Amino acid sequence: MLNKKLFTELRTQMKEFDRMREEVIIISRSVLKDSKAAIYACHRGDLKGAQELLDSAKKNISKLNTLFKKDAYLATTGAYSDAVEEYTEAALYIHYLIHKDIPTPKDLNVDADIYLGGLSDFTGELVRKAVNSVVAGDFETALTIKDLVTEIYNEMLLFDWRNTPVRKKFDSIKYNLEKLEDVALKIKFKHN
Repeated sequence: MLNKKLFTELRTQMKEFDRMREEVIIISRSVLKDSKAAIYACHRGDLKGAQELLDSAKKNISKLNTLFKKDAYLATTGAYSDAVEEYTEAALYIHYLIHKDIPTPKDLNVDADIYLGGLSDFTGELVRKAVNSVVAGDFETALTIKDLVTEIYNEMLLFDWRNTPVRKKFDSIKYNLEKLEDVALKIKFKHN
């Protein structure tokens, strides 16, 4: 005879998992939104506002980590990894603008895959910063950024990417570096 109580319990467990998964998605959207807004605030020169947005995203990541203690499988929700990668990109960019160096995955409390994806996207923000710096007549910043992206690219070349999601992001670093090399060349021609 079939144990109907077991199936009632299973339905209850599945319903609770779905509820928590929806909560993960909603909180992840907030992390993503705040992280993107932090990056845009940086480009507008509002580092204080950017840091506040990043702090808000970090608090929401803490909420997510609390949920994962109830069910670790929730961390496999795609919205979560996308949001934390965007947070990583924003954290890298804000930290770089303030300190002129790059924090480690441990500093950001993220794993290697998330970090490398965020680092790859970070180079796109650096390109925007370099171009805006050139427009403002600050050629030194643009050249410093070019050197940093060159270093990042050279280090990332040493990985065996196979066909991972980070592989496509790595390819974008090469494209970003080409843009920066073009900017550097134009600066050199202008000053010769």
